[in-house]
Amino acid sequence: MTSGGAVALDWHASPSGPDPVQGWIDGYDRRPGVADELLDSDGRVRGAWPRFLQRFGQLGDHEIMGRFLSGERHIRDAGISYRVYGDQREHAWPLGPLPLIIDSRDWAELAAGIVQRAGLMERIVADIYGPGRLIADGLLPAAAVAGSPEFLRPAHGIVPPGGRHLQLYAADVGRSPDGRWRVLADRTQAPSGLGFALENRMVLARAYPDLLSDLHVERLPGFFQSLREGIAAACERSDPRICLLTSGPYSSTYVEQAALARYLGFLLVEGDDLVVQDGLLHVRTVAGLKRADALWRRIDADYLDPMELRSDSRLGVPGLLDVLRRGGVVVGNMPGSGVLESGALSPYLPRIAERLLGESLRLADPPTWWCGDPASLAHVRANLDRLTLRPAATPVRGPERDAILGPHALDAARERAIAALDDRPFDWVGQETGPLSTMPAWSEGRLVPRPFVMRVFATATGNGWRVMPTAFCRTAEREGADPTIMRAGIRSADVWVVSDTPVETPPLLNTITPKIRRIAGHLPSRAADNMFWLGRYLERAEAVIRLVQTHLGRLAGTLASDTGSDVGTPTSLRIRALLDEWGSIDEASLPTAALAREALSDREQYGSALSHVLSARRSASTLRERLPVEAWRALTELQDLLDFHESWVPSEAQLFGRAERALGHLSALAGLSHENMNHSGGWRFFDMGRRIERGVNTCSFALRFAGDQAGAEDLGVMLALCDSQIAYGARYLSGVSLPAVRDMALLDPFNPRSVAFQVEEIVRHLDTLPALRADGVPEPHRRAALKLAGAFATADATDLNAAQLAQFEGELEELATLIAGRYFPGNADALRPEKLTGLA
Repeated sequence: MTSGGAVALDWHASPSGPDPVQGWIDGYDRRPGVADELLDSDGRVRGAWPRFLQRFGQLGDHEIMGRFLSGERHIRDAGISYRVYGDQREHAWPLGPLPLIIDSRDWAELAAGIVQRAGLMERIVADIYGPGRLIADGLLPAAAVAGSPEFLRPAHGIVPPGGRHLQLYAADVGRSPDGRWRVLADRTQAPSGLGFALENRMVLARAYPDLLSDLHVERLPGFFQSLREGIAAACERSDPRICLLTSGPYSSTYVEQAALARYLGFLLVEGDDLVVQDGLLHVRTVAGLKRADALWRRIDADYLDPMELRSDSRLGVPGLLDVLRRGGVVVGNMPGSGVLESGALSPYLPRIAERLLGESLRLADPPTWWCGDPASLAHVRANLDRLTLRPAATPVRGPERDAILGPHALDAARERAIAALDDRPFDWVGQETGPLSTMPAWSEGRLVPRPFVMRVFATATGNGWRVMPTAFCRTAEREGADPTIMRAGIRSADVWVVSDTPVETPPLLNTITPKIRRIAGHLPSRAADNMFWLGRYLERAEAVIRLVQTHLGRLAGTLASDTGSDVGTPTSLRIRALLDEWGSIDEASLPTAALAREALSDREQYGSALSHVLSARRSASTLRERLPVEAWRALTELQDLLDFHESWVPSEAQLFGRAERALGHLSALAGLSHENMNHSGGWRFFDMGRRIERGVNTCSFALRFAGDQAGAEDLGVMLALCDSQIAYGARYLSGVSLPAVRDMALLDPFNPRSVAFQVEEIVRHLDTLPALRADGVPEPHRRAALKLAGAFATADATDLNAAQLAQFEGELEELATLIAGRYFPGNADALRPEKLTGLA
C-alpha cells in the first residue's frame, strides 16, 4: 500500500503480440505438485477462465487501470479498512484487481459439500449441548469436547430459541493436489469475512460492471435476504428487532460489521447498549428500553455474559445466558458453538457423518491426529518432520506466529514442540497440510500464481442451508505466508461464480406488504452520544478555522514578515489569546504564519482544528452504518487538507487558502447531513451537537469582540466569525454598530448563525424526541432549553453585558450536560424504574 492508504498496483505493458491472453497463459509459472485455479494438472485452462481472460484482455492496460482506480477511490471514500491484531492503526483494504473465477458446475459441487457439512455441524453441536449420544456411543472422545476452551458448561442444556444452534456456518477451503476441494478449518464461533466479501463485490462491480453482466456472475442479494429472513423467522414477534453485537470500533473487523448492519438493516450495538430486564433483552435507546428479539453476535462466546462466563468481560451483557434459558432472545450463533472449530474433532468427523447422515463426507479434512489419543500421539511424535503441529483450539487468540510449527522445524522449535506434547498433548493436533492451492494474480504485467484460502458461507433458512455464491478470498504475496489472517503481505480477491446462462435476478417487489413506518428505528443511546459529539467536534474545528482565517485576512495588510514578532493590533491579540485559551496554539506570540499553521494542523495541540477533526473521525468511525459514504469522504478529505506535511513551510496566503477550503468541506458536511441523512433521532443529535457548540462559541466570540468597549475592527471580526458580513451589509448601510452587531450575532431568530436561532432549533429537536414520561411535564433538559429560548426571545441588544453573555454561555454548556444525562449511556439515572414503566 502507498503511504496515503491507497492500494498500490504494479501495472506494466502486457505481453506483446496479437494475443496478449495467450502470452499471459504461456508465461504463467504454475507450481508442480500444487493445485491451481487457472491451469489444471495437464496445463489446460480451467472452467470459465478463458471467457474472463478474453474479455479482460480486450480492455487494454489503460482502461483496466482506470476502471480499477475508480474502485480504489471507493475503498478510500467509504473508509473500507481493517486492523491487525495489536495494531491500533487502520489499514486500507488491500483488494486485488483480479477476481477468482470459478465455474458454476465446480461451485455447485463445493456448495453441496458445504451444505452437508453445515447440517452435520448443527447436529453435532446440538448433541454436545444436549443428549450427548456421540460421546456415549464412543464416536467422539469426551476429553476432545470438555477439554476445549470453547466448550461452555453453562450453555449445556439450553434449548436454542428458534431451534438452531448455527445461523451462519463458514469453512476455509482450498484444493488438494489432486484438484478436489478440502476443508482447512470450520468457522462456527462468529465467522468473519461476510461483510468484506460484500465490499469486495461492490468495489469490483464499480470497476467491471460489463464483465459481471457479460460473464453471468452470480448475484448476492438473494443470499443476504435469506440470512435476514432466517434470523427473523426464528423470532417470536412478526416484526423483530435484530441487533448485530460488536466489540466496538477497535475490533479488527468493525468496518465489515458496520457494512453488514447497514446492508441488512440491523441495529449495530455494543454490550453497553444492552440490558436484561424481566427475563428479556433490551436495547438502551433514546426512547427508553426497547426489546431486542435477536442478537447476531460478532464477539467470542465466553465474553457474552460476565455473570456466568468470563467475569472480566466488558463486551457482553450480564444475565444473557439466563435470557437464553427462558427463550427470550434468538442468538446466532449460539454460545458454545465455537467448540466445533476445534481441530480435535476432525479425525472423528467421517464416522460421525456416517452415523448421523448415513453418507460419507463430500469435503474431506487434511489427515489429522488429535494428540489426546495415545495412538495418535505416538504417530505425531514419530512423524514430527512431516506434520504440522497446531493448537486444537482454533483460531488462536493473539499473535499466531509461535502457535504453529511446520515440518522440518529448527531444533529449538522442535524441542519446544516435544515439550508441549509432554506437558499437555490434548491441546495439540498433527496435520498433513501440504501446500496451499494457488490462483492467478496480476504482478508486473503478467499473471502469477499466489497461495490462497477461500472462506465459503452458508446460512440457515426455512428450506435448509443456502450457500453465498461468492467467498471471502485471501491471497499471500509470497510463498509460505499464511493467508488465513489479514496482515501485511496478504491481499483479498473477489470470487466470481460464472454461469453459462444469464443468472436469475432476485425479485425487487415484496409480495408481502410490510407495516408502513416513517422512522428508521429506535436510536441506541451510544449512537446518539457519538452523533452529538461528532457535531460538536466539527463545530469546534470550524470555530478554530474561522479564527485563523479571520486573523490572516484582516491583518494581511499590516504584518511585516513571517520571521518577526508580528502580533498585530489589539484585535489580533484577542484572537491569539482565544486560540491560546482553547489549546489551539502553544504560545500567543508566535509569528502569524507559524501560529496559523499550529492552530490548523498541530496534532500535539488538543485544541487545533486537526485535533478536533481527528476526534470527529473517531466518533464517526463508530457510526459507519449511519453516515452516508459521501460524508465519510468529505471528512477524510478535510483531514487530508489539514494534515500538513512536516517539511512544508506555507506562506500566509497558502494558509488562508487552506482554511478557506477547509470551511468549504465543513459546509459540505453540513449540507450532506441535512440532505442525505434521514431526519430522525440520529440526525437530530448530530444537529443539536453542532448548534450547542456554535451557540457556546458565538457567546465566547461576543465576550471578546462585542463587549462594551468594542471598536470597529472588533465588530468586523465578530461579523466575520459569525459569517454574517453580507447579511449585515444588506440590512444596515451606516456601518458597524455595537447593538446592531449584537442583535444579529446573538438575538436575531432569522440569522442561522445567531445564538437565538441555535436555541430555537434545539427546542424543536427536543420537542420531536421521545419522552420517558407520559404526564406531559417537561423533563429537566427540555425545561432548561425552553427557559433559555425565552431569555433570548425577550433580550434587548442594547441591554446586554458581559455577565449576561457569560451566563448564556454557561447555560448552553449546562443544557449539553442535561441532554447527555437524559439520553446517553453511563449516567446514574438511565434506568430509574419510573422511567421504564410501559416501555418494554
